[in-house]
Amino acid sequence: MSKFIVRFSLFLILLAVLFAGYTWLTLTWSYSEGDRAGYIQKLSKKGWVCKTWEGEMALVTMPGTMTEKFYFSVRDESIADELNRSIGKRVVLEYEEHIGVPISCFAETRYFVTGVKSVGEVPPL
Repeated sequence: MSKFIVRFSLFLILLAVLFAGYTWLTLTWSYSEGDRAGYIQKLSKKGWVCKTWEGEMALVTMPGTMTEKFYFSVRDESIADELNRSIGKRVVLEYEEHIGVPISCFAETRYFVTGVKSVGEVPPL
């Protein structure tokens, strides 16, 4: 019976190490990087156990057209503070896309904001 317990324990440890390695890989390797411009509409800290900053930005291409929304997550408190000050203003978000993050404790979306640039208002046409 003790050989079974030892083997089973080693199997569980191996699974935990593989899961941790996969999680680390998905959080450090980015599938894509880019910028999105728009107006920050919402930013809130959400979660029962793991609190993450989750936000929504309105992407406006031309006046009078449908507004597309960009959902994003923020892992850095200083960026979250800057975004909170920018709600309702036009900004450019620098982001990384991380595919395959196994649990929502790290973020609810695959887009992680890594920087914020303030830009002037778009002049009316």
